[in-house]
Amino acid sequence: MTDSKSIFLVVGAAGKFARLLIPELLRRNSTVRGLVRNAERGDLARSWGTTQIAIGDLRNPDSLKRAVEGVDGIFHIGPAFAPDEAAMGIALIEAATRGGVRKFVFSSVIQPTNTRLKNHASKIPVEEALYSSRLNYTILHPANFMQNIGLTWSSILRTGEFAEPFPKETKIARVDYRDVAEVAAIALTEAKLDFATLELCAGMFSRLEIVSILTKELGRPIAAREPTFEQWAKNTPLPYNDQQIHLLSKVHEHYREFGLGGNSLSLAAALGREPRSMSQYIAELARQTLAEEGTKLKDHNNA
Repeated sequence: MTDSKSIFLVVGAAGKFARLLIPELLRRNSTVRGLVRNAERGDLARSWGTTQIAIGDLRNPDSLKRAVEGVDGIFHIGPAFAPDEAAMGIALIEAATRGGVRKFVFSSVIQPTNTRLKNHASKIPVEEALYSSRLNYTILHPANFMQNIGLTWSSILRTGEFAEPFPKETKIARVDYRDVAEVAAIALTEAKLDFATLELCAGMFSRLEIVSILTKELGRPIAAREPTFEQWAKNTPLPYNDQQIHLLSKVHEHYREFGLGGNSLSLAAALGREPRSMSQYIAELARQTLAEEGTKLKDHNNA
């Protein structure tokens, strides 16, 4: 399935995580069709390399029917903390089945059977629907995304602190979502991950370990801070409503009590290499920052 005629539908191709799959599919001579909400999001997806745009809604079966027409495979990642996330995933699976789609890759979550966490448990019906379908599926269980650190990067630089609302000694399983995207592309374009369910984790890291890396790479001290969840949510730009923020608070309660476990074995096996490390991820961010600061200083001196 690696010829130029292969078409893969990427749900949320304009989003901050699903878009990371686009270059991986393009490198494999695939045509990428992005499912987006409107023309503006379509333009954004095109700017990242999407070659076809399907404007639709996971809540609208007719738009899904049009979106899946003629595609060889689908990549799906559900909207975070949406109350009808399961229903949307099942609707897409049904559309894929009716449309004769062959492959379906679902970016689920690590520990979906951890039913204490509703946003984890909401993935179970979608996984069950795949197991009970005739689709050639691959289910991915990614850990907490390293890219979430990148989303707070400006705050880290401004305050000299990396803040999360759980103990700084607590270890959390994390993964660079670019590695998840690479596994998804392998699953869509090759046969070796057919019908696999894979935990995707690069390792477990405490905030103390992360700030040690930050301090080293930035060449300035970065402190680990532990605000309350309310303080953290107030100071963090979250694209969620009150109900979604409540669900997120339960995730952090779980982290405070138990952390988040994960193992890198299956990710390394799927990639055929070691996953990107936390040190590599932060070093990339730091190099970009230091280069930008150097450019600004040069421009200032030349002014």
